[in-house]
Amino acid sequence: MKKTALPKFFVLFFSLISISAFGQYKQAVDNHVLLSKNPSQSIPLKRLDELKIAVVTASPAHYAPFVSMLQRYAEVSSFDFHQYDEKTKYYNTIIVAGTIEDLRGDYLAMVQQSIVNRKHVIFCTFSPQNTVAGTLNNSFRQQNITLLDVADASPAHQEQMAMSIFGGLGITEGQNKTEQTRLQYTKGERSGLDIAKMTQKIDVIAQEAIREHAVPGLVVMAVKNGQVIFEKSYGYHTYENKIQTKTTDIFDLASISKIAGTTPVIMHLQELKIVNLDSTIGRYLYQAKGTNKENIPLRAVMLHEAGFTPFIPFYRDLKKGDLQTFPSENHQVKVADNAYLINNYYQDVMWPTMLKSSIKDAGKYIYSDISMYVMKEVAEHETSQPMDEYVTDFLYAPIGMKTAGYNPRNRFEKDAVVPTENDTSFRKVLLEGYVHDQGAAMAGGVAGHAGLFSTVNDLAIYAQLLLNRGDYGGVRFYNPATIDLFTSNQSKVSRRGLGFDRADPDPKKEYPSKLANSSVYGHTGYTGTCIWIDPKHQLTYIFLSNRVHPQVSTKLYELNVRSRIQDAIYETINEAK
Repeated sequence: MKKTALPKFFVLFFSLISISAFGQYKQAVDNHVLLSKNPSQSIPLKRLDELKIAVVTASPAHYAPFVSMLQRYAEVSSFDFHQYDEKTKYYNTIIVAGTIEDLRGDYLAMVQQSIVNRKHVIFCTFSPQNTVAGTLNNSFRQQNITLLDVADASPAHQEQMAMSIFGGLGITEGQNKTEQTRLQYTKGERSGLDIAKMTQKIDVIAQEAIREHAVPGLVVMAVKNGQVIFEKSYGYHTYENKIQTKTTDIFDLASISKIAGTTPVIMHLQELKIVNLDSTIGRYLYQAKGTNKENIPLRAVMLHEAGFTPFIPFYRDLKKGDLQTFPSENHQVKVADNAYLINNYYQDVMWPTMLKSSIKDAGKYIYSDISMYVMKEVAEHETSQPMDEYVTDFLYAPIGMKTAGYNPRNRFEKDAVVPTENDTSFRKVLLEGYVHDQGAAMAGGVAGHAGLFSTVNDLAIYAQLLLNRGDYGGVRFYNPATIDLFTSNQSKVSRRGLGFDRADPDPKKEYPSKLANSSVYGHTGYTGTCIWIDPKHQLTYIFLSNRVHPQVSTKLYELNVRSRIQDAIYETINEAK
């Protein structure tokens, strides 16, 4: 489908504006990497969607810390020097890493060819300074290469080198200095926080949740001042204890989709003046004309004040033959393994039903999934592109969100995605990489209110962009005023922002936790997830689980697991003051 040309222009335009959010980062770690040569100020790397990156080393195993850290930031393919010439021809950015012993003359000849072929070559040398670096500077003096060096190839220095390339660490020594522009993975080093004590508290709560069968497994991450201070996985994918949960696992985010999938698109379109929050649904959607939805402003929809029905269980109205266990010409909508829905059910049944649904108590806060179904339709009509493709193109890919997206089984192996419910009422199968929400599944896996899957790391990247008020990786994606507008309280009748949930002003409710403050915004998800962003403390807290496995359970709520872990993080921060 045809894309609008405006979004790319908008992002490129704002990437040139010198509005900086770097003050949000507080780098306390000593970085020993030197940047000897930086033509075109290419380091730190910026627009990741424009780069195809390969790293070449004498031994990928020996340089595993370096390669692994590079892959935290972007899609990076790893090769050894014997594979160099053939394997790197489809890449435009080549990272060459090694010691003085590694960089043989024949290898350097292949590097020279890469330069002739107009590839951006980044040399990373792990030897006493002024040995390899000096030699390379002389050999490639007139060449358009980037050159970084550090004293040795210890794991810590390898990780520092990788972070320096992407801006996870600012380069603070030598003449060519840089600033931190992305997340820093230094495990709370020199953060001033008692990470060990905090870890003990979180471990106890997480283990209790697993022991009491509130969740089979979970992942927790906390980021403060742009530094990942905590990242840990617990338990297994299921109670059968076959596949251990990993921090790299992909989870069904449920309603976090509202603020990490649909809302960033609406924020973008509002900035472009393509969408006006004070215009009505009927202004954007022909099918809404003549319905009770026609004159409802988008602002009311985003605040859940449109009076929509909270939830319509469409799957209960399926007729015999609408769902079958094998694909056919008329059943191409895959809602789970061995479960295929009749074509166009969303267009023919679900969407018309939503448009005809009743309006009740408009102006009051009534949380409704229909709100984000509507906003997705608005976005797609205006962009001429499916929402999942649009948000990936303008946001996820440029900032390095590698896993975030819809229908993950189209992109990843089944075991990389944590299963959710053993669905006995609708799809009659364990849901493995298919969205738990029935309506989102019936809509083809892409819906405004649900359907987004992600790792904890990708969510943390998005959260840091919000904390930076629109800037990430050295590129500005939103005006600060846009972030402030959507994330702040915008309602006279609720705590809500535009799309975003917020901390409840009533301290008795202790939502999202008893120690959260009034600046906190984010969202929870039905599958047992949450993300809470705290501008006051420059803090992100993310909790991912599959509490709906094997069946929906309320124990996660009863044990107050998510809030207690959040409080453990706040206690650590408060004790350090």
